[in-house]
Amino acid sequence: MSELRPAPAPAPSAPLSPPPAHRRRFWSPRRLPAAIAAALLAVAAGLLLYDIAAVRAGRPAAAWRRNTADALATRPLDDPWILAGACAAVVLGLWLLVLAATPGLRDLLTMRTATGPVRAGLDRRAAELSLRDRAVEVSGVRSAQVTVTRRTATVRAVIAFRATEAVRADLAAVLAEAVRELGLVRPLRLTLHVRRMGQG
Repeated sequence: MSELRPAPAPAPSAPLSPPPAHRRRFWSPRRLPAAIAAALLAVAAGLLLYDIAAVRAGRPAAAWRRNTADALATRPLDDPWILAGACAAVVLGLWLLVLAATPGLRDLLTMRTATGPVRAGLDRRAAELSLRDRAVEVSGVRSAQVTVTRRTATVRAVIAFRATEAVRADLAAVLAEAVRELGLVRPLRLTLHVRRMGQG
């Protein structure tokens, strides 16, 4: 007679890995600047190639290309039009370099997640609403206004009753906990301004 043995208990699941210490910000695809730059370059290249092909076929060069070549050959370097064109080219180039080297999406705050391909972000407006709701729950606070940037959260609260320092202490504790609960990779620095109702 076979002996019945209890089934082995399932092995406990491995705990999730701690969240990484650093997550990169979300990068904007910047489709509009890329489309504008590509369209302008395509138009300029198309016109130039068409005119070169026409010259190779025995037709005279286009008037705009002859005028441009003559102007570049005869105008001095300190000519206002030459300087203006050079400045415009430098500004455009710097703008494209800044767009290429910066992530953009400043309204999206990076959140902590477990190790893996999943990434999470929190809109700054949502963070402002969350902190404002937590602030107005504190006893004595009549209203609150919250402004969130990439690194700071500025809270301006109006007190209707209770001692100012007591309300400030409660607000600081509640908002510090609320900032931690947002789960951001880079926790926001909290700046708190408190005034009594009726004061400027």
